[in-house]
Amino acid sequence: MAWDFETDPEFQKKLDWIEEFMEEKVEPLSNLGRALMVPGAREKFIKPLQDEVKAQGLWACHLGPELGGQGFGQLKLGLMNEKLGRVGLAPSVFGCQAPDTGNAEIIAHYGTPEQKEKWLWPLLNGDIRSAFSMSEPAGGSDPTTFKTRAELKNGKWVINGEKYFSSGGYGSTILIVYAVTDPDHKDIHQKTSIFIVPTKTPGVEILRGIGVGAGEGGGHAYMRYTDVEVGPEALLGPRGGAFLVAQTRLSGGRVHHAMRTVGACQKAFDLMCRRAVSRQTRDGRLADLAVVQEQICDSWIALQSFRLLVLRTAWLIDKHKDYNLVRKDIAAIKVAMPKVYHDIATTAAHLHGAMGVSNEMPFMGMVTSALVMGIADGPTEVHKVTVAKQVLKDYKPDNDLFPSYHLPKLKEAALDKYGSAIDELKAEAAKMRSTEPA
Repeated sequence: MAWDFETDPEFQKKLDWIEEFMEEKVEPLSNLGRALMVPGAREKFIKPLQDEVKAQGLWACHLGPELGGQGFGQLKLGLMNEKLGRVGLAPSVFGCQAPDTGNAEIIAHYGTPEQKEKWLWPLLNGDIRSAFSMSEPAGGSDPTTFKTRAELKNGKWVINGEKYFSSGGYGSTILIVYAVTDPDHKDIHQKTSIFIVPTKTPGVEILRGIGVGAGEGGGHAYMRYTDVEVGPEALLGPRGGAFLVAQTRLSGGRVHHAMRTVGACQKAFDLMCRRAVSRQTRDGRLADLAVVQEQICDSWIALQSFRLLVLRTAWLIDKHKDYNLVRKDIAAIKVAMPKVYHDIATTAAHLHGAMGVSNEMPFMGMVTSALVMGIADGPTEVHKVTVAKQVLKDYKPDNDLFPSYHLPKLKEAALDKYGSAIDELKAEAAKMRSTEPA
């Protein structure tokens, strides 16, 4: 889809419906908070909303038509996700919640027909949930440090090890598990494989739930695998292919995180501005103070710059149809995301005073989410290295004593190119002066 800073009218109607639907139904429901965890609440409240989304043809739009999606492409997804990013519940309502989206993507790309029939279609329909079990307590998400092993014994894979922060562990039906299968392989990126492991398999244990922030418990799981046996049909993708498979998943995930973060930033910015025009001080409204105006200006510029970078990256993905050709841009939005989100959220909190840092406002959750965005799908520092390496590939070194852009050298080259013409002009000027009357 070409984009000239205006959206085509037909898709704009979709975006308008999403905005109204979010405001009238999704956001009010999300305000119930933990009450939505009551047994039966999902079927009573969320399922009807999912049905409305499906009726509008907006369910799981990150997928192609062959998988029941719309095949919108990344640019349209970016415009959609800006709306969804304002409310944490929205991705579940629209069938694009993590980690299910990424897990479904790699099953769709690398799964066997049997794996797709058994797990992909129920996952896409929202009938089951999945977990992403990769990171470990010692080495984090670096696959070259993994200790979890999968050994082939008597025709079955036997998995042993521990995984930390397995997103979606609680309530999952299947786990996407990374385990070392070829520890002696000469290529460090071909030592690890991926398995689809049913959560109820004997030997699978959730040691505890892990939450984000200061609260106790949470939906992320600390997992232990003790002599977990799965058949050869559990292997997802080629043996030793975990690194390759993961890039398919993680590249898309990074982009979608950024898209939704644009929406979250917009929400924080809107609340900031509403506070500024509403709060009265002894000297008038906050909005009338120059220091607050400066903060709002800086926040708006940061948000709009980040949004355009995200949408341009989405456009490039649609253009090239290859994440590898857009590595630099994807890494760049991953780097920008936590800083922009953090800065806008903390400014919004600050303008709300004591209430801004309380649990009666969303800002502390936003600040925590910003910190998460600097870690999830790879830390910021790693992505900065990627950006720098990709940028520097386009430059050639100067091997002379002085660089080619050294001003004396540039002047010398200019004189070589234009010197004779300059001399001619000087001679003509001298000749004209000599013929002028005294």
